[in-house]
Amino acid sequence: MTTLPDYPFASNRHTHASGLVQHYLDEGPRDGAPVLMLHGNPSWSYYWRRLVLGLRDTYRCIVPDHIGMGWSDKPDDSRYAYTLQSRVDDLDALIERLVADRGLPARGWTLVLHDWGGMIGTAWACRRPERVARLVVTNTAGFPNPKDQRLPAALKLGRDSKLGEWLILKHNAFARGAARWGVTRRLDPAVAAALVSPYDTPANRLATLRFVQDIPLGPGDRAWPLVEATGRALGQFADRPMLLGWGLKDFVFDAAFLAEWRRRFPAAEVHACDDAGHYVLEDAHERLVPAIRTFLDRS
Repeated sequence: MTTLPDYPFASNRHTHASGLVQHYLDEGPRDGAPVLMLHGNPSWSYYWRRLVLGLRDTYRCIVPDHIGMGWSDKPDDSRYAYTLQSRVDDLDALIERLVADRGLPARGWTLVLHDWGGMIGTAWACRRPERVARLVVTNTAGFPNPKDQRLPAALKLGRDSKLGEWLILKHNAFARGAARWGVTRRLDPAVAAALVSPYDTPANRLATLRFVQDIPLGPGDRAWPLVEATGRALGQFADRPMLLGWGLKDFVFDAAFLAEWRRRFPAAEVHACDDAGHYVLEDAHERLVPAIRTFLDRS
């Protein structure tokens, strides 16, 4: 059993109508304002551990693992459509159940977003805008790629080639690579092991591959209509408080993505970390966790 440093949390599980089971954390006082943290690929709820620890005394932290990720079920393609739309539908079903059955409020939710969690979360927010009170956005997008749809070579390899598929499924290249190259300061070996631990067999790595293959670059891609529609609708949140926390050494969600968020939301509070990479809460948690806490307490 892999050790999980700084992850002293109880597990919760929601069974979807499909029969698939989604794991999530529910930490903090029952009457605390809800903070929904959405991870990307290839991370899982473990990525948010320090923020949960920094907020759970006052805030109610809801932290799901997407289907196929973390401690959620890991179905094959015959049981689950690994698409952006499926992710948004899963999230909506989970939140509606929590509101109905676990005493969470219908309004006043803070979204905390990273990587694919940004696209999933903003698409959900556009479906349920009345639920969203604030946004914390870190190294992610909620709109089409602002860089003329260019992808870094490593992502292009994984998205478009059999070699990339083989490397991801057989050698866990995406999760291992993210734990090494997604940070600017080398992770403690136990933390690196924890981040990749759910993806211990080729079958358990399918979601990490499908996320890469679902990256939308144009109208021919399955996720494109939802990404484009979300980008058009995102401006409705200009009246909500927003914090942008960014690792500027991210070679995927780089300064161009931050600039697009700032263009769309000029009133947003910005914390740009020039010494942090994609896993910004690994590299800069000492600065960002207190900044996020202050932002939530104030807004």
